[in-house]
Amino acid sequence: MTIKEVEERTSLSRSNVRFYEKEKLIEPSRNEKNGYRDYSENDVENIKKIAYLRTLGISIEDIRRIMSEKVTLQEMVEKQNEVLKNQMIDLDKARFMCEKMLEEESISYEKLQVEQYVTELEDYWNDHQAVFKLDSVSFLYIWGSMLTWTIIIVLCLMIGGFSYSKLPTEIPVQWSNGVATSLVNKNWIFICPVLCIVIRYLLKPFIYVKLQMNNYHGEIVTEYLTNYMCFIVLSIEIFSILFTFGVVKSIVLLLFVNTVVFIGLLVVGLTKMDLRGKEFL
Repeated sequence: MTIKEVEERTSLSRSNVRFYEKEKLIEPSRNEKNGYRDYSENDVENIKKIAYLRTLGISIEDIRRIMSEKVTLQEMVEKQNEVLKNQMIDLDKARFMCEKMLEEESISYEKLQVEQYVTELEDYWNDHQAVFKLDSVSFLYIWGSMLTWTIIIVLCLMIGGFSYSKLPTEIPVQWSNGVATSLVNKNWIFICPVLCIVIRYLLKPFIYVKLQMNNYHGEIVTEYLTNYMCFIVLSIEIFSILFTFGVVKSIVLLLFVNTVVFIGLLVVGLTKMDLRGKEFL
């Protein structure tokens, strides 16, 4: 059957089906006549099973382990059940503390006394280390947010708009040893925000599929990479303007620093995310 028929049979989107295929969780055959994918009844059942297990919070990698019989479904569901129980315990504790606070006639930030609700402060902090690990990795989410992308594209537009009247008719877009090797009309300066939009809305889905990572890392890394590429576009725009006015001569160092910072922050962020995930387990 075609992917359109699979969508109708599973009530899932085409992108979900393609993602599971990219993850090698399903492997449809090819129609010998036209080369199109030919999904079987077994593929449809597997897609529904995979989607269902994902709703339980089981990762793509763990589903792969189940399907390859490295672990049984029974074992994985028991493990996930314990994870959910622990999360519910934490939520119940938080709800209890909220109810305890609401027993007061009125509460305010100015009058809040933590010791009134927590007797052993150090023990309480230790019991909530997962929360603090989440706080410590928040910069990763900020960098990968829509807000960051919006700020970058607005900066691209503002820089282009403010500098346009002061730029010569032609500006450099390629450089070698401090010398411009290729010139284009200065209207090119407005291509930068367009490139950011292309990266965000056309390239981003492609990156997500190519990463072939489980949802625990895939989404945030894709956001991170997408915004990083937009930041590179912004850096190139700024460099072109500065180069035109003779302020800087080489872009290599700028791109090198951008890349080193990006890799460093990403590694630290993902490491902390892994530690946070283990804390919940």
